[in-house]
Amino acid sequence: MTFDSPLALLALPLVPLTVLALVLASRRRARYAVRYPALDVLAGVVAQDRRWRWLPAALLLLALTAMLLGAAKPMARVPVPREQATVMLVVDVSGSMNADDVEPTRLEAAREAASRFLDRLPERFQVGLVVFSSQAQTLVQPTTDRTAVRDGLASLTADGGTAMGDGLEQALDTIEAARTAAGGATPPTPTTPGTPAPGAPGSGGTAPQETANLPAVTLLLSDGANSAGGDPFVQAERARQLQVPVYTIALGTADGVLRRPDPFGGTRLQPVPPDPDSLARIAETSNGRFFAAPSSDNLNAVYENLGSRIGFRFEEREITVAFAAAGLLLLAAAGALRARKAARLP
Repeated sequence: MTFDSPLALLALPLVPLTVLALVLASRRRARYAVRYPALDVLAGVVAQDRRWRWLPAALLLLALTAMLLGAAKPMARVPVPREQATVMLVVDVSGSMNADDVEPTRLEAAREAASRFLDRLPERFQVGLVVFSSQAQTLVQPTTDRTAVRDGLASLTADGGTAMGDGLEQALDTIEAARTAAGGATPPTPTTPGTPAPGAPGSGGTAPQETANLPAVTLLLSDGANSAGGDPFVQAERARQLQVPVYTIALGTADGVLRRPDPFGGTRLQPVPPDPDSLARIAETSNGRFFAAPSSDNLNAVYENLGSRIGFRFEEREITVAFAAAGLLLLAAAGALRARKAARLP
C-alpha cells in the first residue's frame, strides 16, 4: 500500500500520545462519596464495568487511526475486470431460417436473440457480425459501435444453403486479425506430423508474437443443418486451439417446414428439421456450450461464462473511502458504548 499524501501520516504520533494521556488520567482517580443503599449491587456493577472500561477508548483510538490513514489518501493495487474482449455473432441466413416453427420465423428469433445479447455486453467489448448461407460474409468487423451491429442484424434476409463451416472460419479469421491488431498473440497453427512448427529450424517461418491473448467467444445461431462449404467440425477444433469457445443455439423444431409454391399454383411443404446434434458437437469440441433455444436464461449463461474468461488486471486505486467508512463505524461504536456505560449509574 502507498499513500498519495504521505505528509498526513505525520499526525499518527497523536495516537500513542492519546494512549499515554489516557493511562496517566486513569492513575489519578477522583475520590467522592456516593449515597447508595444497595452497596452489594453497586459493587457488582462497578466490577462488571471495569472489564469493559477500555473498550470505548480503544475503539476511539482505532477510529482516529483509520481517519488519519484515510487523510493520507491510501492507494492499493486492486483487481478490476478487463473490459476488453471480442464477441463474434455468427448468424445462419440460409433459406431454412424462413421456417415459422419458431415464431415469427427462425431468422427473426435469431435476430432478437442476438439483439438481447448485445444489451448485456459492456460498452468496451468489440462485437462483430458474420452471416452465412451458401457462402459466408463478415457484415460488421469487431467494433464498439452497437448501432452498426444492430443495423447489420436488421438487414438480414434468409436464402440459399447452409455453409456453417465457412461462417465459423470467417469468425475465427476475424478474431485472429483483431488479436493481431491489438498486439495479442494467437496459438501456433497446428502442423502435420513431420512438418516443422513456425519459427522452428528449417520451417522458414517466424514464431508468433508472445503477448497476452484477448478473450474472445463466438455465438452461433443456426438450425444446424450444414449443406455447403467447409467442414464445421474442423473449424470447431481450430476454435479450441485458439481458445475461442463456440456457444451454439439451436433454432427450429423437428416438424419445421418451408412453404414453397409448386408448379400448379399450390404450396409445397419442404421439411427442414434442425440438426441439434451437430451444434452440440461443435460446442463440445470448442469447449463451449450448446443450448436448445434462444431463451433469456441461455443468453445469460453465455454472457456469464464470457465474464469468467475475461479475468482481472491490477490497478492502483485510491481507497480513502474504505478508511473513512471504517473510522466512522468505529467512532459510532465507541459513542454507543460510552453512552451505554454512562446510563448504567444514576
